Amino acid sequence: MFFGHDVGTGLVYQDANVKVTAVENSHFDLYKDTAAAKHRSYSYHFETPDRVIVFTGDTGASDAVTELARGADLLVTETASFEDRMQLMIRTGQWQAMTPAQQVATRNQALQGHMTTEIVGQMAAHAKVKTVILTHLTYRPDGDYSSRAAEVKKYFSGEVLVAKDLMEF
Repeated sequence: MFFGHDVGTGLVYQDANVKVTAVENSHFDLYKDTAAAKHRSYSYHFETPDRVIVFTGDTGASDAVTELARGADLLVTETASFEDRMQLMIRTGQWQAMTPAQQVATRNQALQGHMTTEIVGQMAAHAKVKTVILTHLTYRPDGDYSSRAAEVKKYFSGEVLVAKDLMEF
């Protein structure tokens, strides 16, 4: 049985094998003046004796996350494509059913609350991480995400991998 609870930011866990630090990221910044402002999203830095791994979680551009990732061996990050999401919504009829205001809100949330490949690449380069692992990808019918890795590589010279289930690093 597992019981979760919020722990906030800073040092959130430490034992002989791992030290875990958290920062609040920008995923919900768009909603500062709405009911959603009560929600929080965190990014985590895992430091072990032999490597540092950072998980961004859902976030947009964030100086706090960039600093958290400084020098990491692995940066596991979500990356979203508004264009892919919009095309899927058009195919299913969801986009056409939205009001123009809903379409703008969806676009803003996708572009400000999530990481584009450009943001990922620039953040990874600035933080001097060694390897980027892309995950939580916007659905593509063909399942080919190699173009996402190539887009990150425009800004980042390190290794870029696309996560698949059961991969090990």
